[in-house]
Amino acid sequence: MTTPFPFTAVVGQDDLRLALLLNAVSPAVGGVLVRGEKGTAKSTAVRALSALMPEVDVVSECRFSCDPGSPDPGCPDGPHEPGGFASRPARMVELPVGASEDRLVGALDIERALSEGVKAFEPGLLADAHRGILYVDEVNLLHDHLVDLLLDAAAMGASYVEREGVSVRHAARFLLVGTMNPEEGELRPQLLDRFGLTVEVAASREPEQRVEVVRRRLAYDDDPAGFAARWAEEEADVRARIVAAKKLLPSVRLGDDALRQIAATCAAFEVDGMRADIVMARTATALAAWAGRTDVLAEDVRQAALLALPHRRRRNPFDAPGLDEDKLDETLEEFSGDDDPDPDPDPDPDSGPDSGPDSGPDSGPDGPGGGGGQPAPEDGPQGGDQEARPEAEQDGQPQPQPAGAGEQSAARASEPFRTKVLSVPGLGEGAAGRRSRARTEHGRTTGARRPKGSLTKLHLAATVQAAAPHQRARGRSGPGLVVRRDDLRQATREGREGNLVLFVVDASGSMAARQRMSAVKGAVLSLLLDAYQRRDKVGLVTFRGSGAEVALPPTSSVEAAAARLESLPTGGRTPLSAGLLRAHDVLRVERLRDPARRPLVVVVTDGRATGGPEPVALAGRAARLFAAEGVASVVVDCESGPVRLGLAGQLAGELGGTAVTLDELRADSIAGLVKDVQGTSRRAA
Repeated sequence: MTTPFPFTAVVGQDDLRLALLLNAVSPAVGGVLVRGEKGTAKSTAVRALSALMPEVDVVSECRFSCDPGSPDPGCPDGPHEPGGFASRPARMVELPVGASEDRLVGALDIERALSEGVKAFEPGLLADAHRGILYVDEVNLLHDHLVDLLLDAAAMGASYVEREGVSVRHAARFLLVGTMNPEEGELRPQLLDRFGLTVEVAASREPEQRVEVVRRRLAYDDDPAGFAARWAEEEADVRARIVAAKKLLPSVRLGDDALRQIAATCAAFEVDGMRADIVMARTATALAAWAGRTDVLAEDVRQAALLALPHRRRRNPFDAPGLDEDKLDETLEEFSGDDDPDPDPDPDPDSGPDSGPDSGPDSGPDGPGGGGGQPAPEDGPQGGDQEARPEAEQDGQPQPQPAGAGEQSAARASEPFRTKVLSVPGLGEGAAGRRSRARTEHGRTTGARRPKGSLTKLHLAATVQAAAPHQRARGRSGPGLVVRRDDLRQATREGREGNLVLFVVDASGSMAARQRMSAVKGAVLSLLLDAYQRRDKVGLVTFRGSGAEVALPPTSSVEAAAARLESLPTGGRTPLSAGLLRAHDVLRVERLRDPARRPLVVVVTDGRATGGPEPVALAGRAARLFAAEGVASVVVDCESGPVRLGLAGQLAGELGGTAVTLDELRADSIAGLVKDVQGTSRRAA
């Protein structure tokens, strides 16, 4: 067995170590989500924690780790007789990102079912993690069907298995610890809220600290056992402190003043629901026990807020988690139990600091809806461009300009917003992702089929059903089942795939009004970020002047796409047909490189076409190429002004897709857009 890196030897990362230790003291805190760049000791610290966890008493021979003091009455291995227990170290069970559903929740014991004819349950990782740690590295990449199972277990403290003729329920209470790199996408909000605490980690910029990190790591790699021995005394001290804090925890008093501060803080930062208040209370109590105190102080409440609220506060979709510490301090001071600096001449002993006229929802430095505790950036995406220097327009549109003339500086993108998913209709077979329905190796089981080639995922129930009618003819005499190759059935699974989202953006003079182009870029940036978080490939084609160019070949880097979009200049004629033909070429090349990845084309234009002979007819013929190939498409109509020609809607009809205005692209409107895209594509098919 590999010797783990000592927990006390981790350099820096004070918040990470504190959050893990608090959960060791009080598992009711609810686990830890560790966010940070790669190479910051996230996994090292989590794996090291298991060596510090106190031993647990379990019922002997129980596969579900029942507590001998209060065994689970519904344990599949029960009922348990009094006595007969053993002590063992707390387990740390690691859930691989690519694990199957069977491996997580358990399933029918296939070997015993086929050889002995016995229906027996084989426990999964949730049973192994009961009363221990369940660790998910790169938790943001976990498949959605596994996330659903984790959510159910975390909410109910039990795992329910109803499949393949098996009906089992067993306890599953565990400390959930996840690590993730935010660059690879965010977590689903439901799972994010299930983590009690969150910690942001980053590599130190101090040379001396970085030197010490390298020195300790090299020493550990050279002699893991010897390195661990040098830190054994420190490890024993921390282990003893955890045990002492756990014993002290029931005696810690959470007073009314601390509770009032907790409630006021959660209200001030506009967190959703009441889970944040409960987690803060448990965290503050654990902090007091860790410090060896029986009373919760204001400093405990402050530290609890910094750990429990950043991932829960209401904020813009793409803001990094964080709290305004000045606002936090002001809230704690306002609702502290100290003497009021302006005492009431007729004090009421039942009144508290939150009963005065200035303590309503509109008070505080931020006023109503104070932005969720995140200060506005000094040089944000708007940068003041939306209010300054609007370009003059005639009838809502800038005057046409000759090709290559009148180029304007790039407008900055407006603030991005959260979008609903745009999905490609049908059932694909592309790379795993989070956008469209697809047949995948990992997902929920939807049926069975005869295997093509080697068998990879056995569908047991279908296999038994296929073999059962032939048992007498095959001379079966014992309890086992006689199974032949023709009886085997492959499980078909359905999950989500990533797509190629190709943006075709009109950067011509008709789009050059600064306010409008800023809004267009903000909308495209929102969709780019959504595509990145759903693990799509994205590409960017722009057209203006006399032709079109591939501003960004299909890639998985949203940073590159956003940078190209931000610096996109405007001006000149509108060669719409050139833009569509260039996009068609990009799709043709990508189809050769990755034939399983299905495309979604998003055309952002006002629908105008100028330059060359018959520009409108050429654009229509180019659009019909996409319709003939069944490519899913959306046209974002950017036309403005009192007189609207409806050209974008005509273009959408030629593409076989649908058109929406720029205003309709926001979250609630996109839900209807998805249905329109799918319905139009089905009619085209």
